[in-house]
Amino acid sequence: MVVCGDDGLAHRLAAELRGVYREQVTLVVPPSGRRVRQPVVGRARAASAALRDMVNAAVNRTGNSDATGGTGSTGGTGGTGRELEATEPTEDVLADAGVERATALALVYDDDETNIRAALTARRLNPRLQLVLRLYNRRLGQHIEELLDQSAALASGGGPGSGSGSTTVLSDADTAAPALAATALVGTSKVVETDGLLLRAVERNPPRPGEVADPGLCTLALLSATSNDPAGADGSEDSGENGPQLLPDAAAVEAATGRGTVALEQVSYSGPPLPAGRAGVPAFGELFSRRLRWSLAGLAACVVALAVALMVVTGDHPLHATYVTLLDLFSINEPAHNADIGRQILQLLSGFVGLLLLPVLLAAVLEALGTFRSASTLRKPPRGLGGHVVLLGLGKIGTRVLTRLREMDIPVVCVEADPDARGMATARRLRVPVVLGDVTQEGVLEAAKIHRAHSLLALTSVDTTNLEAVLYARSVRSRLRVVLRLYDDDFATAVYRTLRAAHPRALTRSRSVTHLAAPSFAGAMMGRQILGAIPVERRVLLFAAVEVAGHPQLEGKTVGEAFRAGAWRVLALEVSDGERAAGADSPSEGARESRLVWELPDTYVLRGSDRVVLAATRRGLAELLGRRARRGVDV
Repeated sequence: MVVCGDDGLAHRLAAELRGVYREQVTLVVPPSGRRVRQPVVGRARAASAALRDMVNAAVNRTGNSDATGGTGSTGGTGGTGRELEATEPTEDVLADAGVERATALALVYDDDETNIRAALTARRLNPRLQLVLRLYNRRLGQHIEELLDQSAALASGGGPGSGSGSTTVLSDADTAAPALAATALVGTSKVVETDGLLLRAVERNPPRPGEVADPGLCTLALLSATSNDPAGADGSEDSGENGPQLLPDAAAVEAATGRGTVALEQVSYSGPPLPAGRAGVPAFGELFSRRLRWSLAGLAACVVALAVALMVVTGDHPLHATYVTLLDLFSINEPAHNADIGRQILQLLSGFVGLLLLPVLLAAVLEALGTFRSASTLRKPPRGLGGHVVLLGLGKIGTRVLTRLREMDIPVVCVEADPDARGMATARRLRVPVVLGDVTQEGVLEAAKIHRAHSLLALTSVDTTNLEAVLYARSVRSRLRVVLRLYDDDFATAVYRTLRAAHPRALTRSRSVTHLAAPSFAGAMMGRQILGAIPVERRVLLFAAVEVAGHPQLEGKTVGEAFRAGAWRVLALEVSDGERAAGADSPSEGARESRLVWELPDTYVLRGSDRVVLAATRRGLAELLGRRARRGVDV
């Protein structure tokens, strides 16, 4: 395996491949002067002198590799590898890294152009190479994926199934955004979405005495016994009895009392619709202020009253009386000096109302123009706003999280110091209020209505900025829910425990984007389609589409027999049009309505031609791949 990158994701991915999958990894990073600091966990483990002690420690931490804190190190506990220094992934650098003999290559540079250029070179050097690219531009990623797959098929002299390499395009922002958005909202479903497939996992509180918990489609995890304890260990990497349990069996779920669960609640093929107001055309009520609307209504009432009075005085038809009133209103009618006194008084009153109408019409035009102009500019937080989410940072991660929150119709106020940040255009398009300013300066969070906010998402790329913003926000509102994006593992754990102890009644979470994204990238390098990842406290549960053929743990076994608690669980079966899973409860579950059959009976026998969607832990997915057994590694 070859991993090329210039930030923390490259180190996390290399540690994942070595520590979990026991792969030989070549890591290509910039020179020491330009390199991003290696993760603390990796540095600590790499400094260990005895390899045997490291392996024994890894054995004792079985299941702990599913923590979002990461596993393995730059040195690795099971795999071997080397590290190369290069400013850019040129053809010579890729050749030195052994791309021509490699099984898979991950290009996780922060720049899309660098990844694309290196991918084109690598595909030419090795058409059978498994390519994994990190691209922020999703539309461009689809075209690049098709192009590289077609190039590999032609270079190998056959079609897509002729042994040519495949290409997978992923985005760390897309992988982490659903988890970060869901963490900020207690009770909001955790979502994994890819290729139109939407998986929703919801966190449920422990059932009350006498209540029966609804497991949904299935129970994915049991939360830690201390998740509701302010002094508990939620957020640590403890895998003991009190820690979270991924993919428990029925006996464990029944025996667990007083513990919350994460259940798969709903599955559909389309995400929630975007708000209707995102088109940028304001509603009529937003064109004019309330005072101006009342003024227009009053003038309209005066016109109606004058028309009725003219009809009573002159006996005219209602339409003709209205017409004459409007002529008098706009001063284009002849003076009524030969008419009776009543008609003359009404004409004077109509002229006076017309004088009042002119400034009101001018104000309406000016307000309408200003409203349309502000529709394409940044909005300010409304005065009465409350119960919203304050989002700090509109970079790659913040933009994706903002989009996800708006898809769930959650009110958001963004805070950004750079007026040219990546997410500014998205904020304008979604008409989200934005406060421009440095969050560390006094008054910026107050402008975002932090004292009335529901939660705070600190997603800037600077750990100290996120921490300072959270500490200041807690001083304003001590029970505010906060989610921090922190890079350093030890720093994140210390911050989390201190904040939770200082504010026991407030929810605090610390999340790392690289920890959430690395399992998906590693799984894609192993040749499996990773649909997404759902965090369970500080662990990660993966959703993958797997071919049954070649996996003795699945092929020829029933769904019940294939289930392994704490490792993997078959959730759905992908079928072709016209087919239906044997044992399905009703024809409505067939593939004519959906290409995925859910709630498979435990008696269904998995065939080699089947393709299933399963939930797996990181170590469980590595074991399912069977690479350890071929190497004789006993873990």
